Amino acid sequence: MRLEFPVPTHVVFGRGTLDQVGALSAQWGGHALIVCGRTAMRRYGFLDRAADSLRRAGLSVTVFDKISANPRSDEIDEAVALAKSRSCDVVIGLGGGSAIDAAKAVAVAGPYDTVRDIIGETLAASPSALPVIAVPTTAGSGSEVTKGAIVTDVVRGFKSGIRGDDIFPKVAVVDPDLTAPLPVAVAVETAFDALAHAIEGYVAARATDESRSHARHAIALIRDHLPLVAAGSTSPQTREAMAHAALLGGVNVACASTCLPHRLQQAMGAVRRIDVPHGRGLALLYPAWLRTVQPHAKDGFADVAEALGHHDIHQAVSGVLDTAGLATGLEGWGFTARDIDTFVDGISGNLDNDPTPDIDTDLIRHIYADSFRTP
Repeated sequence: MRLEFPVPTHVVFGRGTLDQVGALSAQWGGHALIVCGRTAMRRYGFLDRAADSLRRAGLSVTVFDKISANPRSDEIDEAVALAKSRSCDVVIGLGGGSAIDAAKAVAVAGPYDTVRDIIGETLAASPSALPVIAVPTTAGSGSEVTKGAIVTDVVRGFKSGIRGDDIFPKVAVVDPDLTAPLPVAVAVETAFDALAHAIEGYVAARATDESRSHARHAIALIRDHLPLVAAGSTSPQTREAMAHAALLGGVNVACASTCLPHRLQQAMGAVRRIDVPHGRGLALLYPAWLRTVQPHAKDGFADVAEALGHHDIHQAVSGVLDTAGLATGLEGWGFTARDIDTFVDGISGNLDNDPTPDIDTDLIRHIYADSFRTP
């Protein structure tokens, strides 16, 4: 199935589409670098299936399988060096949002001494950028259709995005079957990421009628299927619904961008001793953010609450967090009040897309401090 969205990425959606990755990649290059994590893609056979499909389509294959749960600049630099040494001309991101973000970073980092030179930057189009084929194995990040790649600069302790039109994947191969082996904890964390994209795509300053339509659709899918995910369901219908919701959320990120929670969560990466998955980090911050932002977008949040089956946005999101087992605070993850200064120093990106006007350091500190308690 091909789905049409207002992004330049060609989306191929459906069960079993992983085996089409070779044919879909062949028009973009002859030597593929597969970028993935260390174990899961091998354990579940997805790496072998992707490599076999590429080889059947006539491509050579090199594998870089050292990507962390939050991709690091030293990993990206190593992958870029490998791609250059093997003359790779197309990059396959196979895995969750981290693997896909890593692949996108690899694709644009070639001309630089280190990827650290471009973290936090928006890049102009360049003929040196390699094409990216994105194959998500989680249903959350939507990275398969966005023009950003989140990477941590391990020298500065700075986590931020690399952005630009070259970072859009050329093709997204969305096979819902690839989410079947996900542990429940990962499935609900990534699902909350997709929900955050939908909520923020509805209330953002850059929101449009189209982004709100996508958001309502995604929220309804998550409302109906997240309880099943939390209960351990891996039915084809549930997988397809959540993969579709994640894809809609990614389209909203590409078109309407995100709000303050994403800036706050990225900055948490500056505390190096604690590595929080992105979706979990958003869940830690969301109740406190809602308490500050709701008065500035009352109608939008009323619509979101209604789409979630409630009259009150705070109760609606609280119910989601309870159902998903994500209702906890920063303290429960080992953060302390002393970390707030580090968080604040790590803030980057545009804050003007949030409904809250005139965001300042005092407000940011307040949201972090308010997030220490369990919602």
